[in-house]
Amino acid sequence: MINPRALQNLSTQRSQRPQRFNPYFYNRVFFFVSLVSFVLSVSRAGAQMSGAPAPGFKREAGMTASTIPAPLREIGFDQKLNAAVPLDIPFLDEAGRTVQLGDYFGRRPVVMVFAYYDCPMLCTLVINGLSSALKVLSLSPGDDFEIVTVSFDPRDTPASASAKKAAYLERYKRDGAAEAWHFLTGDQPSIDRLTKAAGFRYVWDKDTKQFAHPTGVIVLTPDGRLARYLFGIEYGPRDLRFAIVEASAGKIGSAVDSLLLYCYHYDPMTGRYGLAIMRAMRIAGAATVLALGTFILIMVRRERGGADPRVRPGPTHGSAPTGSR
Repeated sequence: MINPRALQNLSTQRSQRPQRFNPYFYNRVFFFVSLVSFVLSVSRAGAQMSGAPAPGFKREAGMTASTIPAPLREIGFDQKLNAAVPLDIPFLDEAGRTVQLGDYFGRRPVVMVFAYYDCPMLCTLVINGLSSALKVLSLSPGDDFEIVTVSFDPRDTPASASAKKAAYLERYKRDGAAEAWHFLTGDQPSIDRLTKAAGFRYVWDKDTKQFAHPTGVIVLTPDGRLARYLFGIEYGPRDLRFAIVEASAGKIGSAVDSLLLYCYHYDPMTGRYGLAIMRAMRIAGAATVLALGTFILIMVRRERGGADPRVRPGPTHGSAPTGSR
């Protein structure tokens, strides 16, 4: 005769056993989540890659070439990426010492800016923008990069260079800045050699008695090759950091910088770094697959190891249950 209490214990044990792992269910979950992630990624990429203007965008009338003043038609940057500048060009530093351009190269990237020290407006704005971006960077002058300001006015003297340096060291109060930021002056042959090699085109405007020149900074590699041009009078700290890290060939910066540089690429037309859509999609897709794989692995282990070890297995087939007579 079978003991009713034994039958009740057997029923309880079976109800406490874990359910069998259903791979079909998890395959459907994985496929559905992957499909949703892919559709969302493609839709975002399509929106960002579209060249159409946003609704309500109104194009402004441009200025014809004939109405642009003649001096402004002759200035600009000729980007000579990866070209080398002559490092044997002689200059005078802010202390009046004779130096060569190569004295500031060889160990770390160089941020170079062309400016004449009596400029009433643009040059001041360029150096102001550079110093503002440098203050935000965690990179250290002298350890991670050098700064070289070169006057393209042969009338500038070491005295004017020293005064300009003192003014900007008051703005850029960072350890090592005094030794890492150099203000140079030179004669016309030296100026011509460097500006031509760097692609910096400027002219003297007889009407205004001033130089007409483009605005921007140049980042060079430690061996003197032109790496990046950043245009304008304001420079994003991210763009400047990326340019310095790239010019160093990965010798400075962090692993995060390397990852971001994979997602962002330099646009020579704008002189800025923009998001590389396809690269970002690859990283997002890999992260999604990794997250889903980790989730499924955790669920599988939980299914297989979720049984309560205190519950004894039920009787095998053919054996009499406990309490039978």
